[in-house]
Amino acid sequence: MKALVYTAPSKVEVRDVQPPEPVEGAAKVKMRFCGVCGTDIGIFAGKHPRAKAPLILGHEFVGVVEEVRGGKHGFKPGDRVVAYPLLSCGVCRPCRTGSPHVCEKLRLIGIDCDGGMADHAWVDESVLFKVPDELSDEVAALVEPLAVIVRSMHQARFQILDSAVVMGAGPIGILTAIVLKHSGASRIIISDIDEARLAMCAEFGFEALNVKKESLVDYVARTTNGEGVDVVFECSGVESAAAEMTKIARVGGTICMTGIHKAPHAVDLRDLNFKELTIIGSRVYTQHEFGMSVAYALALKDDLAKIVTQTVPLTEAESVFEMIADPAVNTVKVLVDCTK
Repeated sequence: MKALVYTAPSKVEVRDVQPPEPVEGAAKVKMRFCGVCGTDIGIFAGKHPRAKAPLILGHEFVGVVEEVRGGKHGFKPGDRVVAYPLLSCGVCRPCRTGSPHVCEKLRLIGIDCDGGMADHAWVDESVLFKVPDELSDEVAALVEPLAVIVRSMHQARFQILDSAVVMGAGPIGILTAIVLKHSGASRIIISDIDEARLAMCAEFGFEALNVKKESLVDYVARTTNGEGVDVVFECSGVESAAAEMTKIARVGGTICMTGIHKAPHAVDLRDLNFKELTIIGSRVYTQHEFGMSVAYALALKDDLAKIVTQTVPLTEAESVFEMIADPAVNTVKVLVDCTK
């Protein structure tokens, strides 16, 4: 079968690989689409500490069940499915106390073992979720990143009519703003330096701010009478955001670390004290939240479809990372079409 294989830093190849062996208790899933994630970009760059070549990439996939070995979970050939991709050890303290999504030895499909950018894969039935008929394959491929946002909303304890700043207009940032809009936010400010992405944000009705042209701290102060916003979602992972996020939250406000910073960055802890701020982390999602996202995607399907900006056939996917890195292409969310 064909698969997109990470072979070395800055190198992927479309290869003919040996099909995986059938697994008891698993389903053979014929892949349709697989999203390219920021984690995949990090793997491609050779910067992910766990991903080892050769590796079939992809953990944001949708496919169709072709065969079932076991059948304890009720799946049958023809079912469209998405998969909760987290692999937990089951024995560490987080696993024993009900938080396997932050397992001390957490692994993921497509990072620690072969993933979904392939013709097919065998996936444990226990992590599969059936896709509603009304949901397109392309939107279903966004269920996994949507689950990241559902988790961060829960962590932030967002309430209806809260005002929010989203720092970073990448796929996760734009998804966060979309969820905020549908959850009743009174105001959504989203910042970035990419004009094309900010233009898309403006079309959604968000206040889109180019921080190359205007200070986010000054803008928030000016437009909130110096009070700040209720919730800040830090989705950029950049050093400047860490420095500014405490300045734009109101007294008693919340900062949710949705994006993962790859290096230690300075944070003004004086603001944490003087403004009695809450800073909370958000890593991935629970299996329950992943299931919620399957249903939630139906309510958001029209907006979700708009952020899929390119699809690339699997047979031509060797150039997908160069395409994403090219500022002239204006990508937001790119999917690999595993049927071509």
